[in-house]
Parts: sequence; C-alpha cells; structure tokens
Amino acid sequence: MRIAHISDTHITSESAYKGYAYDLIANEINNGDFDFVIHTGDVTNQGLREEYERATYELKKIQKPLVVIPGNHDVRNVGYALFEEFIGPLNGVFEFDDGVVIWVDSTIPDLSDGRVGSQKFKWLRERLKEYSDRRFKIVAAHHHLVPLPDTGRERNVLFNAGDVLDLLLRYDVNLYTCGHKHVPNVYRVEDLVVDNAGCTSCRKTRKGDVNSYNIVTLHDDGRVEVRIRRVTGEERAKEHRPVRPKLFIPKGKRLLRIVQVSESNVSERAYFRRKVLENAIRTINERLKPDVVVHCGDVVDMGIERYYERAYEFYERIKAEKLVVPGHNDITYLGYDLFSEYFGQPGIKEINGVTFIPVLSAQYETPIGVVGRMGQKKLGELLEEYRDSFTVVVMHHNIVPIPRSREVGFLEDAGDVLRVITIGEANLVLTGHGGNAFGIKVEKTPIVNAGSISWELHRNPYGNSFNLIDIYPDMMVAFEVQATWGSGRLVGIWKIKSPFKSPSPPRPSP
Repeated sequence: MRIAHISDTHITSESAYKGYAYDLIANEINNGDFDFVIHTGDVTNQGLREEYERATYELKKIQKPLVVIPGNHDVRNVGYALFEEFIGPLNGVFEFDDGVVIWVDSTIPDLSDGRVGSQKFKWLRERLKEYSDRRFKIVAAHHHLVPLPDTGRERNVLFNAGDVLDLLLRYDVNLYTCGHKHVPNVYRVEDLVVDNAGCTSCRKTRKGDVNSYNIVTLHDDGRVEVRIRRVTGEERAKEHRPVRPKLFIPKGKRLLRIVQVSESNVSERAYFRRKVLENAIRTINERLKPDVVVHCGDVVDMGIERYYERAYEFYERIKAEKLVVPGHNDITYLGYDLFSEYFGQPGIKEINGVTFIPVLSAQYETPIGVVGRMGQKKLGELLEEYRDSFTVVVMHHNIVPIPRSREVGFLEDAGDVLRVITIGEANLVLTGHGGNAFGIKVEKTPIVNAGSISWELHRNPYGNSFNLIDIYPDMMVAFEVQATWGSGRLVGIWKIKSPFKSPSPPRPSP
C-alpha cells in the first residue's frame, strides 16, 4: 500500500502560490504507483471563496482517491463552511484494504493554534474503537503532534497534544500524518510513526528548503516507510519495524537505580504538602535506596531565602547522591543566586558508568523555557563526547507534550532540542514540567517526565508522586511511585542498546 502525503498548498491568486511545483508533484503522483492521497490541510491561503473555487480545479488534477483535511488557513474568514461546500466533511473515515484513515479537524477559527476539542476527542476515540481490528490505523490532522526542528519558536502544536498522543498510543495507531509547519520530518514515537509533510506549493519554506511531499509505504509485515521527496529529486527515507514483543526480561543485574522527582515547591503556602514530602524521602531512603536522586526543578515555590532554607533541610536528609537542576519557580526573585548558594551549579556527574548531563532551560519570571542555540550546540558536543557512555540528559522543561496539560510551547525551542537529543542518541532524558508523570520513547531515546512530589496543584490522577528508574544492561524500567502510600505503576519499559562494557576475563597466571 503506497500513499502520497501532500500538505500546505496555500492555493491563491497571489505569488505565494507556486503552481508549477503543485503541477510537478501532481504529475508524479498520477504517474506513480499510489493507492490514494492524503492532503493534511491549508489547501487555501485565506479561506476565501475564490480560493476554494480555484482549489476545486487544482485538486481535480490529482487522479487518485483523495482525502483532504482542513488547515488553519482554510478556516479563516469562516472558511470552514466553504470547505464543506467545495471539498467535503471536516471529519471523516476512509477505508482501504485492511486499513483505515480517520481524519479530524484540529483547527480553531482565526487562530494558528490547534485543538482536538472534547467532542472531537470523544468521536476520535469511538472511531479508533470501531476500527480497532484493522491492521493499519492512520490518523490525519493538520497540526503537528510533537515539536519539530527548524520551525523557529515552538508554537501551534495541538493544545491537547499530550492527550491525543496518549490516545493514539493506547489504540496502537500505526501512523499520524500532519502538516502545518512547512517542514518535512519523520519521528518514531514508540510504535507510532509521526509523519510531517512540508509544503507542496507555497513560497514559505524553512531554511531555504524547496517544495516537497512524502511517500508512505505500508508493508505486509507491519513496517511503515516514509520517504520525503523534494521537487529537486532529492529523497530521504526512514523505515520503522514494530517492536515485538512489548515486554522484556532483564539480563544481568541492575546497574543503576535513579529516583526522579520534580515540583516539590517547598514553601509556607497551603498547597505545599510537607508531610507528603517527608514520607517520600523516608521511602526513598529506607525502601528504595537509589544510587542517585535527580530533581528536575521547581524545588521551591518562589526564589526567596526562607524557602530555600527549608528545601535544603529536606533534601539534605536524602542519603543518595543528588543532582538538582533549577525550574522556573526556582529562579524568581533572588532565586538565581540562592539556587547556586544552596544547591550549587549543576554539572556533569558520572555514576557507575552513567553520565548525567544537566541542561539549564529556566528563564527569569516566566514558565517559558529555552535552551538556546549555544546551549543546543553544547549539548550536541557533550552527547558526542560521551557517546561511549550511557548518557542521561536532565532538564526542567518537557520536550514532548504531557497528557492533561495544555501545551503552549513551554520550551520555545523544543523542536531543535529534540533533534539534538535524538541525533545524539541520548540514552535517557529526564524532565519535570507539567505536573504529570509520562514516559515515551522518541526514536532511540526514552523521555520520562516526573509529576509533582509534594505540590497540591498538579494534574496527576495518581496523586503526588515521583519516578523510580532501574537500568539493566539490556533494558530500562520506569515506575511512578505514589508519594503518600508508596504504591507503584509502570510508566514505561524499553529495550536499550547497552554501552556498558563487560568486564574482561582475568588473565591466566604466568
């Protein structure tokens, strides 16, 4: 099964529309061995009637079955009504041999942002249940699901991207197709392939790129291949083979135990649960006995001295080694100086063959974080320097969307940071923003977010919690531990390509 994935044609009478690029790609599709075509939105540029009239003519040039999803430009000027008049339904289902495409309207009128609202989310879940027996399940929308590189400041991801991502993973969706940011990109997220198309016929390309489309091939053995094809003829392909089985048995003894905490927000406010934090520390010391405790930020609620004094007293009770990175609350007011005074500047830490690389993302007086181009370069260099080690990147801000959290681009360069991490093949990333525990593997890198250990204002139905991560020679297991009762639940289990060297056998005596 071969699918042509086009997006962001931005059909208009203005010079922004590159009709020759569209004609070239349409001819390639017509002459190619494609079963159908998916257009993931921004068919028009302003949602105007004359644009829809021309779009109807242009789309007829594609002589293959065509699924079209609305984009944010299509719904401008109440263009969603014209979309239904000229093109078709905003949400729908397209069935093919042993597979289904479920498309959903992710647009918000007159905004570039996206959202799969509560009713559409329920509709999507019902359709995934209905077609759960299909071998290939494809969900298509306009907006991107995970941050993309080379898009400038991160924004316009789905507001509820974490919930949508979690839903797709729960129902074993094979492929998510989208457009919106004019950047072609392919990520493997667990067993889900996230396929972003670039722009098919618009002048607004990124970083001097050219127009392109994606070719998706669904193989009989379950493999999903995505090939990015530019109008210059250049191609780049990625292939994903589903992981089977999903559960593994560790080989060898445990190499390292990490306790990951976040958002203790120590303060004198009623929202700070002192007894919960005390109980969690007791559990960590007496029952779990980790090799290292990593705090992913928001140690205190505000950067004032008496809060730092109390936080220092709490965390001094932990017997294991500690690594603490600042969150956005930690550097408010005098916090930038107080953090260094009480917890020191976070630096590289090596424990039992594992290298922890702290990344500072917090900024003054704002929850929005940034690593910056210089910080990205440094991180890439460190991942290359320690490539033969097991590398753990530690930071405050999450780089993938978290369920039950409104995603508004809390790390403004998340797409570029995620690219550095995946290219550098970091073995693990620990984050702590968003108030909810979540674990997911992007490409070869598991990313684990911690919930709040002792702050009442969190988003976790499991309550206040922290994470327990055990590393074995061939696998990694992450559990969420309820901070009050000590009960646990699985967050993720992943096979790893071990960088750990087996000890050399002893040489015989002469």
